[in-house]
Parts: sequence; structure tokens; C-alpha cells
Amino acid sequence: MRIMGLMSGTSVDGIDSILVDFRGNPSKPKWKILNTFSFEYPSSTRQKILQVGQGLKINSKDWLELTEEITELNACAARNCDPESTAEVVGCHGQTLFHRSAEQSKRGGSLQLLSGPLLANILNQSVVYDFRSKDIASGGHGAPLVALVDEALVGRLGGWRGVLNLGGIANLTIIPPKTGIDKTRACLGWDCGPANSLIDLAIQDSIHSSLKFDKSGSLASLGKPKIEVIQEWLKDEFFHLEPPRSTGREQFGYEDLQKRKNDLGDISQEDLLSTLTTFTASIISQDLSNLCRLKNIRLIELLVAGGGSKNLFLMNQLQKECIGVNVREINEIGIPSQYREALAFATLSWWNFLGKKVNPKHITGANRSILYGIRVDP
Repeated sequence: MRIMGLMSGTSVDGIDSILVDFRGNPSKPKWKILNTFSFEYPSSTRQKILQVGQGLKINSKDWLELTEEITELNACAARNCDPESTAEVVGCHGQTLFHRSAEQSKRGGSLQLLSGPLLANILNQSVVYDFRSKDIASGGHGAPLVALVDEALVGRLGGWRGVLNLGGIANLTIIPPKTGIDKTRACLGWDCGPANSLIDLAIQDSIHSSLKFDKSGSLASLGKPKIEVIQEWLKDEFFHLEPPRSTGREQFGYEDLQKRKNDLGDISQEDLLSTLTTFTASIISQDLSNLCRLKNIRLIELLVAGGGSKNLFLMNQLQKECIGVNVREINEIGIPSQYREALAFATLSWWNFLGKKVNPKHITGANRSILYGIRVDP
């Protein structure tokens, strides 16, 4: 069955689209990527999304028009990836504008801009969208949903396997081994904290830079990280919350960057980027150390996806920090790093079509099995 997946993440770079053929057992499917396409947001659209996500107040007309614009751009990405409209279902995540973590006394919340019915009618295809609201209504965080499909797509090894996504926010999936005493344990998943969000904002915040990101980590590699400051940052309460755990730019955005810049004082741009990049690696390393200490889970492999996997300095820092773990790009097992999340939402859309529910208890914390997404026909 041919399924289209459309995804735009917290980095707000644009829309990744993937056309996949799924066959066989939904829990252990055979799948083949037929095509991919990446549609870069117009700079004005990207700026508007980032500003609204950071608290810019706009009127009702602007909210409506931004939703329509994002929907039309998703339609454009879908048509470029599947010009003949061969997909039986189009799964579209929409653009996250706001995320509120679930707490003991407060329900979570997550806002993705997209008009599913409009997209279905533009494409004249069935669309699955609104993947997070059922999870949140059931007491979950609504994130990280990609962790729900990793075991099906990636598979198990002889030991514990991790999948790390380095988008704007970093999230981890922990997959049990296929043999031994741990084979009956459940998959785990959570948001770790900032991945590229603070690094990208630091680049864009510089009056001397026209760059959007630190390509290959080239600037960070010229600096020296402030390890003592990073050690203090790692004490932040969020990084010691027991999963399920979720976050977004609301917590690790522009205001957070300014606070961390104040902590660092007057340092060079290269030292700032080196510190922020090493901070991301240190967050992951601390999470894996806590996983070993609290649950006696030690990874043998960590597969890395997302834009951060192209940051050579960040990848080197991860390998340095995660001692004893084989850190490598997810591309090496046949999943294109850039399209891993789009592939995940294509999978959830296939499952929605089949009526396959998922138990997210150990990932999002929701209290029941859920059929993710809402289907609408043209």
C-alpha cells in the first residue's frame, strides 16, 4: 500500500515528504521508499512561524491565513513527491506552533497548524492528520510520536538499541534486544532537550551572520566549550524528570538562549557555538547514564537522525561522551536521516488506515491504546 508522509519539525526548515510502499505485518512491515522531496519554506513563512511560536501575537485573520498557507505548502510538497497522486493515504503532521508538557496537575497541549479537509480537497486524496490530540486527551504528552514506530521500522539487535533524533529538539527511542532476559521489556521514548534549537538561534542572533545554521559544526569546531558552565546547566530540573518527558521551543527558545549567553558572559561566537553544541551531546550522555543507573539499560548502538546528524562536531562530541556505544547515522541501515520523521508519520497513517492501535504508555504516558490521527476524505 502506497502512503505519503509529510513532516515539518521544530527547526522550521521546511516540509519533508516521502512516498513509501508498505506490505506485510504492520508490526514488522516490509517497506520500500519510492521517492522523497524536501520543500524549503519561503523565508517570510519561516520567519512568521518562528515569531508566532516565540509569542508574537497575531489576529484571527492572520491565524487563518497562516494555516491556509502551511496547508497549501504541504500540498505542494506532496505533489512534488508524488506527481501522479499514487498514494492511497497522505499523512500530514502539520506545523507545531506551541507545545505544553503534561504535568501531574495540568493536562498537556500541542498546536499543529494544518487544515486537513482543505489538504484532502486540494490533493483529492484521503488525508490523516491531527496525530497528537487523542494522546494528550488520554493523559499523554503527545510526544515523541516517532518513538512509537521505531521498533517496527528499525528492528531489534542482540542488545539494547537507541534511535536519536537531532532536530530542533532531541528525542530518544530505546528498543529492547531480540533475545535474552530483556526481550519482553517495552520500548521507551522521551524528549531529551534542545538539539539544534539553541545552536541555530545563536547563529541567527549574531548581527555578523547571514547563516541559518552552523554547517557541519564548522564554527563550533573552532571554539572551546565551557565545560564548567555545561555541568551547571545539566543540573536543570527538566533534565532530571522521569520519562515520559516532552518539550519544545517554548522552553528552549530565544529567551532560554539569552539566559545561557548571560551565564557565559563575553565570549566569542565560536566558543558560544562550541558550548551549546557540546551541551546537546552532554544532555544525551547524561540521559543514557541515568538510563543505565536507574533501569540497568546499557545501549550497544545509537542510530542518529535529523539535521544534527550532519553536524560533524556534534557527532564527534556524542561519540566522545557516549563511551562504549556505537554511534552512527541512521542512513547506514537504509533510513534517510532527513526523512526519518516523515517516514514515521507515513507509518502511523498506514496504521490508521488499517485500524491498528498503539499502546504509548512507556513513551508518551497516555493511559490507553490509541488509533493515531484523524482521517478525512476529499
